[in-house]
Amino acid sequence: MKRNSYGAAALLAAGLMASGAQAQDGAYPNRPVMLVVSAAAGGTTDLAARLIAEPLAKALGQSVVVDNKPGGNGTIAAQNVQRAKPDGYTLLVQYSGYHVITPLLTKTSWDPVKDFMPVANLLSAPQVLVVRPSLPVKSLKELVAYAKANPNKLNYASSGNGSLQHVSTELLNQMAGIKITHVPYKGTGPAMTDLLGGNVDMTMTTPPPLMGHIAAGKLRPLVVTSKARLDSLKDVPSAPEAGYPDLDVSSWFAMYAPAGTPKAVVDKLTTEIEKIMKTDAFRKKAEELGAEAKYMNPQQLDQYQKAELQRWGKVIKSANIQAE
Repeated sequence: MKRNSYGAAALLAAGLMASGAQAQDGAYPNRPVMLVVSAAAGGTTDLAARLIAEPLAKALGQSVVVDNKPGGNGTIAAQNVQRAKPDGYTLLVQYSGYHVITPLLTKTSWDPVKDFMPVANLLSAPQVLVVRPSLPVKSLKELVAYAKANPNKLNYASSGNGSLQHVSTELLNQMAGIKITHVPYKGTGPAMTDLLGGNVDMTMTTPPPLMGHIAAGKLRPLVVTSKARLDSLKDVPSAPEAGYPDLDVSSWFAMYAPAGTPKAVVDKLTTEIEKIMKTDAFRKKAEELGAEAKYMNPQQLDQYQKAELQRWGKVIKSANIQAE
């Protein structure tokens, strides 16, 4: 009996130790967190991830590592996170064009809604429509009039077939009843090079790659595709001011977890991200990029992405946009 008592005590002690170890293992996070980014270093998606990584690491008490996995219009990064263990240690920082347009154009192995749990939206950035300075237009109204007077003469650059630059300019074509011809490039860099060289007439893209060229007078901005003007481009009218209130096109850059990630983990992440995004330091850094710190909680982001999928699905079908 005595020996059995000692055995029972030993088993109880071992059980308590195991329970304590499990509790310790279950505390999130207790090791580094990986942010898988769907674009190369230097782009707005990458900048969004790096902007949140450092303050999030401090908030969580663990390293937050940025891992760039560009390629496949966001598919390489998405698959990496889709297949990861749903424990909050592998997260996706995704560009809206990849998340809601790529699946509409090609058959992907991942579903933007079913395979991921929204965590938070980090940044939003409107498009800016810019033209080469030699083009004889100084407003969106003048551009539309010029396009109507010169059918099939104008063209526009994009970072690729099916990119947000592509579908948003096709949206303008539909709204204005004009035809500006699409010239796709393999990335924003080559598109900008040809635009600056005068080989194409215009493009519509997010502010970061444009700001320096606008300041130098090498590109002329006509409109910002948002409801209000950008603080960094105060002289450029918003879409409603230019007469196109429905030309409300923003790129957004959001964080996702694999489907099945515990709600408590997602709640912890989004709570800390919201605190960070409310700070003046985060907002100021976002504004310097020509972007906006626009937090959305998981429910808001889920509703927004579904609305975006529906909206761009209609545009793609109407414009008969095909995958490359």
